[in-house]
Amino acid sequence: MLFASPANPIRANNFMNPYTDIADLIANLESEIKTLTQTIETLKQEPQGFNEEIIFKYIDTASTGKTKDYVRSLGVKSERGSLFSSGDVSKLIKNGAEDISPELLAIARDVVNMKKIKR
Repeated sequence: MLFASPANPIRANNFMNPYTDIADLIANLESEIKTLTQTIETLKQEPQGFNEEIIFKYIDTASTGKTKDYVRSLGVKSERGSLFSSGDVSKLIKNGAEDISPELLAIARDVVNMKKIKR
């Protein structure tokens, strides 16, 4: 079993929440398993549009810079008509878009938070 650690920050956020007895601990852990299973299922899905493709790339790299480079390599420009920037990636994660599933967006935001905690 993996335990929470700096190398595994997603689990560090939820593992061993306060509990009152063993039954409560079991319920907490079962809830965590359910959440992790849903996260895995979301990550196994194919992107349903270009904005989701950008979000998947961000989750994959955990880097707005690398994601920006990926989008630029495809020749896609920003809404402004200029080269896609890291700020455009951040804005997409922060504001979302109609064609991005809320579950996927939540994962991307968790990645942003993990990076902030890691600093």
